[in-house]
Amino acid sequence: MSRQHLQTQFSKIYTYFEGKDSDTNLETMAEIFSCTRRNARMVLAKMSEQGWLSWEPAVGRGKQSRLCFHRSDTDLQMKRVRDWVKEGKLDAALEELNNDAAKLARLIQEQLGVSTQEGRQIIRLPYYRAFPSLNPSKPLRRSEQHLVTQIFNGLTRINESTECIEPDLAHHWEAITPSHWRFYLRPAVRFHDGSLLSVDDVIWSLESVQNNAYFSNIKHIAAPAENVVDFVLHKPDCRFADTLAVPQASIQSKQAAGTKEADRFPIGTGPYRVAENNDRQLVLKAHDEYFGFRALTDEIEIWVLDSAAMCYLQPSASLDPTALDSRQGALHSGTNERLELDEGCNYLLLNRRNGIAKDPEWAAYISQRVSSLMLLPHLAQKGIGEYRLTNAYGLIPGWIHTAISHVTLSPPSQRHLRLVHQADNPLFPLLADALKDMLAEDGIALQIDAVSYEEIMQPRNTKKIDIWLCGMSLGSKRRDAILPWMMNFEHISAAMPDAEFAELVTAMDDWRATADTPFDAESVGRKLVTSAQLVPMFHIWLGVVEGRDLEDVASNKVGWFDFKAVWRKPEF
Repeated sequence: MSRQHLQTQFSKIYTYFEGKDSDTNLETMAEIFSCTRRNARMVLAKMSEQGWLSWEPAVGRGKQSRLCFHRSDTDLQMKRVRDWVKEGKLDAALEELNNDAAKLARLIQEQLGVSTQEGRQIIRLPYYRAFPSLNPSKPLRRSEQHLVTQIFNGLTRINESTECIEPDLAHHWEAITPSHWRFYLRPAVRFHDGSLLSVDDVIWSLESVQNNAYFSNIKHIAAPAENVVDFVLHKPDCRFADTLAVPQASIQSKQAAGTKEADRFPIGTGPYRVAENNDRQLVLKAHDEYFGFRALTDEIEIWVLDSAAMCYLQPSASLDPTALDSRQGALHSGTNERLELDEGCNYLLLNRRNGIAKDPEWAAYISQRVSSLMLLPHLAQKGIGEYRLTNAYGLIPGWIHTAISHVTLSPPSQRHLRLVHQADNPLFPLLADALKDMLAEDGIALQIDAVSYEEIMQPRNTKKIDIWLCGMSLGSKRRDAILPWMMNFEHISAAMPDAEFAELVTAMDDWRATADTPFDAESVGRKLVTSAQLVPMFHIWLGVVEGRDLEDVASNKVGWFDFKAVWRKPEF
């Protein structure tokens, strides 16, 4: 008998006896359950095992048995609803609550935030989508970038506060020559599955990303001794330790990476291991054998809730505002908001290689006709005002590279264009529809398709795509943070003429060959905009909302916070 059926049977007897302890007999119970006496005895035994009631069968003919209730029908109903909420069955929960949306919102809220269970500190966070891939060698969205840093380590890392390079899996390193670097690994580091980190794992992990332009300077990787890894480069690089500090350079278990579930359940060495990962929940548990300081919070649960449920939530220190779909209304409260503009923006990437923007006239038309300002009237009709956005005039807040045209532009001809945007993003369909309405005024028909983020970053059949609607988040204020975004995967190179992309690679190589020259990121960003390669659209406000539940909460540059560093002060 299923638990739900058992609860239904309990409701029958609770209603029959009006919730009062009673003297009765097995025949009466069988009639209520509509079953045989034998089955009635089994049902009562199961209810007793659950602690819902006690059944004291009478001894002797004609004696009455004793039925005592330990739970009410309402108790079990609410438990059932709470279980459905945790499982993501919100429609069933709402129906059970007689479509009382306010009551459902309270139930969702009470299960989120910080709690202590059996001495373990647990943080539950809401989010609007699942995380089917946490593989650092594959394209990472903003939130995945953060989660990878909690699950994995690299040889080096960027300190989120100082933005300086620090040791991680490598405790020391040296440049034997500008083209030959040596890294010394920490001994006895264990993966989440208990296996020891080896030089083979390091070599395999970094060879996996060697085809990306960002890592293409790596010529050869070898292990001259135990816990020592050598990198031989094609060209001199004074900043190679910085190159290895990005999430894509995280070290994976070579053996575990070959399994079918490796993307959902990756094996790293980081402070948290993936315990559960499905379409409704991601559960991270502290890695007790972590080589660094053990995480202060024992468990992180990220619940995947639909947009309707998210709108009911009230903020607390443990909520990631990006999980609230970047909507302003959900953040109105008496708490202190610490928000800042994301280091990035939403943008249109024009296909100047083999799409419509290969024609300079079309590239000029789209880049000058389309802007966040021109889209605003169309966006206002689609409820975009709920989102925390601000107009972007360059890739990064503060950069002003777009020129405002006061001339009425016309398309070179009437054409059909195709735009693709990443799926599972609540904002992009609104932006795409607004763009469709605006271009229709000029006699242009826009076909819109949603694709996976991986397809955005590693596009196929680019001849069939004219415009990509994308988002980028650098995750750092470092000037060179733009390089991993441009060079990892093929999203920029697939849309840009070969000669122009080669110039970007050369600029990166020249900068790496120097020791003290800052990278001129703004010039690169300006060229991408003024060449009509991309059109900046909007920046997003990110950050955490301060509250009283957690200590040491500080937002990072992708809108999350370091899970292992936050904690709840005990109450005495």
